[in-house]
Amino acid sequence: MRVIVIWLAATIGVVLGQRTLNPAINPGKGLKTYRGCQLVESKWSDGDSFPVLFPDGTTQTVRLYGVDCFETTDGHETDQRRLRSQRAYFGMARAGGDEQASIALAKGLGLAARKRVGELLAEPFTVQTAWADGRGNPRFKRYYAFITDAKGRDLGGVLVREGLARAFGVARAREAGVSREEYKERLADEELSAASRRVGAWQLTNWQLLPEERRVAREQELEDQTKREKKPLEERSIDPNRASRDELMRLPGIGEVIAIRILEVRETEEFGTAADLRLVPGIGAKTVEKLVPYLMFPDGRQPGKQQ
Repeated sequence: MRVIVIWLAATIGVVLGQRTLNPAINPGKGLKTYRGCQLVESKWSDGDSFPVLFPDGTTQTVRLYGVDCFETTDGHETDQRRLRSQRAYFGMARAGGDEQASIALAKGLGLAARKRVGELLAEPFTVQTAWADGRGNPRFKRYYAFITDAKGRDLGGVLVREGLARAFGVARAREAGVSREEYKERLADEELSAASRRVGAWQLTNWQLLPEERRVAREQELEDQTKREKKPLEERSIDPNRASRDELMRLPGIGEVIAIRILEVRETEEFGTAADLRLVPGIGAKTVEKLVPYLMFPDGRQPGKQQ
């Protein structure tokens, strides 16, 4: 398996955050295409987020559009929350006999996804990105991207097809004729096929318990959202154009699904006032009213006023 180790990337003059590349551009969609990219080995990476060495020698962390792989660790509260959601989604919250066994199985699937990515990206591959901010956690910079392997396969699609990822997360139009919704539908079809074949995580699914597990997960998400909203949040502290997923989820009435929709809309639109957030499905006038005190905009515009 041909993998470029991370220390090698550093020795050839990598400057994180620098983008001095000369890509092929898809002007219709804003995506830039970079061929001949290589995977960088990293202990922290997982199946949907990992460092990539670009042709000019810079290394950037990419996050796959439209898919979500299992976490490989549960050391932080965010990881624990996501593992809980992922296990419920696949109907495996009680796989192995108890919660701890289920968590161990889920993390094992996360490691399997990381290994599979290493196999699929052993040869140079193509990255398409608009350099949209793909941070889940505000501490770690990463960019959303599509990846096509050396055989022309969409990496996200392969992971979903093999039951190593769910069709979930921020998506966008990929190319002419493939809208954001069409891409999401294709991933959903791959997911249905994987479930019917009981591959990957789907071999652990308890179909009788799945509806109840997902219902409980939704209730827990609402409880978590209520707890987040009780924590003090400074006025004019969240920029909806630049905030990470986790930062957006600190806003009143914004759970993970709505945060993802905000990220999707801002791929092509800029929020100039709080009222612009009504472009996001699921955000209405009442929610906007709750958001106004906490929003900020870099150009100094007042959150609730049109200019």
